[in-house]
Amino acid sequence: MTVAVLSTGAGEPHAIPVSTAVRRGPRTIALALALGRESLARLREDPRCALTVIAAGNTVFTAIGRAVTISDGDRVARVEIEVDRLQDHARDTFLIEDGVRWHWTTADAERADAKVRAEL
Repeated sequence: MTVAVLSTGAGEPHAIPVSTAVRRGPRTIALALALGRESLARLREDPRCALTVIAAGNTVFTAIGRAVTISDGDRVARVEIEVDRLQDHARDTFLIEDGVRWHWTTADAERADAKVRAEL
């Protein structure tokens, strides 16, 4: 799984790591945010956002667009980013050899993540 960085406005810039970003079409990215996340409140106030992906093999880009809350669940909201434009950050002068390495620290968290991903 690739960790991405979601940047929001509605005040000073605010960036958080997200683990649930999934491409849903040529111009759509779905992700889940906990209902208590400041980022979710900011997106509801001002939907402009950017999602930066840095992964092995020079998959390095920022998707810029507007977020729409599709549904609120018990613990998370499903959000879709309607991508207006992409910034490709890859260059011939460098190579990303590895992305951010991470794992869930409890089995419950891993199961909850799998459930959220399946619903996206």
